[in-house]
Amino acid sequence: MVSSQIFQLPDDYPFKEYFKPDMLPWKWIENIQIALATFDFRNQGLEKIPANVSVGENVFIHPTVKLPHCCTIEGPTYIGPHTEIRPNAYIRGNLITGKYCILGNSCEYKNSLLLDKAYSLHFNYIGDSILGNNVNMGAGSICANLKFDKNSVEVIDSDGNRINSAMIKLGAMVGDNSQIGCNAVLQPGTIIGRNACVTPNTAFHGYLPDNYIAFSDNKFQKANWNLVK
Repeated sequence: MVSSQIFQLPDDYPFKEYFKPDMLPWKWIENIQIALATFDFRNQGLEKIPANVSVGENVFIHPTVKLPHCCTIEGPTYIGPHTEIRPNAYIRGNLITGKYCILGNSCEYKNSLLLDKAYSLHFNYIGDSILGNNVNMGAGSICANLKFDKNSVEVIDSDGNRINSAMIKLGAMVGDNSQIGCNAVLQPGTIIGRNACVTPNTAFHGYLPDNYIAFSDNKFQKANWNLVK
């Protein structure tokens, strides 16, 4: 499968040349660090930083970003326009966000892409993952990125093929307009299609097709709604 099956990369998304629509979606994750290495971080963007916001080297914060009174941002990181960072967020580096994202209270991020209007509001872990446009992560939901045996992560694609990603750490790829319920766990290498939903308290692994809803025990069915915004 290719990334364009689950993501519509915005025309003005930063570093767009490194995230081509015909690439495997997990290859986008591998390219995050490469893309950020090309950026001139001497242009810091936002100049006024609250006293209790810790900002490391190689961090770009767009002047329109709303910062809290306290959070930690390590580089390299690129925070896009009109994004809001809420108290106690921890950004561990290699993060790129689009426009109007929300990085929520006590959430942790590393080596991930957030497309436009991706929301993770409360107590989320987003590691080695992609949140598509208009994705919402419910409170306490996480993208697990490491197997117990620490072997490379296997991905199940839209055709049911099992593919060795050759990545030891690989989280979830959540397609545009999808919703992840509170306290859900997306297990390593999970792919969520567009306009799909994972119910609360569900541990899901594999591939969830477009317009489907996932329940516990990896059971899913066609949804009778339209989540497109």
